[in-house]
Amino acid sequence: MADLKKRLKQNVYGNYFVDSTCINCDTCRQLAPNTFEDSGDYSFVQNQPESDNEIREATRALLACPTGSIGTIEKNISQETINDFPLSIEDEVYYCGFNSPKSYGGNSYFIKLKEGNWLIDSPKFNNHLLNSFEKMGGIKYIFLTHSDDVADVEKYAIKFGSTRIIHKEEQDAQPNAEHIIDGTNTIEFNKDFKIIPTPGHTKGHCVLLYKSKYLFTGDHLRWNRYKKCLHASKDVCWFDWQEQANSMEKLKGYQFEWILPGHGQNIKLPIQIMKTELEDLIKRMKEINQQ
Repeated sequence: MADLKKRLKQNVYGNYFVDSTCINCDTCRQLAPNTFEDSGDYSFVQNQPESDNEIREATRALLACPTGSIGTIEKNISQETINDFPLSIEDEVYYCGFNSPKSYGGNSYFIKLKEGNWLIDSPKFNNHLLNSFEKMGGIKYIFLTHSDDVADVEKYAIKFGSTRIIHKEEQDAQPNAEHIIDGTNTIEFNKDFKIIPTPGHTKGHCVLLYKSKYLFTGDHLRWNRYKKCLHASKDVCWFDWQEQANSMEKLKGYQFEWILPGHGQNIKLPIQIMKTELEDLIKRMKEINQQ
């Protein structure tokens, strides 16, 4: 729970505040962009939420914050809002919430399917999510994009008897994983799921394409809400930037409408606009390589 004594001075006066334990992971700005902003070192409350929708969004951010750095001076609606999670994105795809500090606040996702549910990367091991996942049919598969965002995945796998899927180059993070990917070729896991190795951010980084519509991108690709474009960051490329650019080229061979990243803003765009945005990003990455 946030500590009012550690309240950041950048916060505008009012009920909601961010304290100095914030790790600036961007979770709150994704969920409530009208309320929270980036100071460079922390998130802070730039506008106190006023409408019912803004208050609900800010409360979702409070609940999802990995470090518990968001608080309120007076009462809030967290007891009611907690039932929003997992938060519906579209169709049977959900954002889990309850981001984990172990993955620096990385996002995780849930897909509800009759044939067996999927978890993409891991949230905190949380009683509310445990009960929600159980009511929705458990977790059959857990897809891990890379080693950075495994968080509490082992606990979820044990609880639900899940099959964890991870690349061989990332296996040190989950040595007991049940399904190991190897190489750089795309894997047709079944008719709806493609696993696409995308080395760059890490050596064994992979993305997951569901129904040629939803691309779960881990730390490979995200939307920049300020510049209004697709984005990849060389500053957080831990393996090889040229390989990440090459991996981005690979994605041109697929179609998708949604970018659902581990870190950063999600976005839905028409397929052709998404292709154009991807081509523009690849061009920018090549220009950086030539510098």
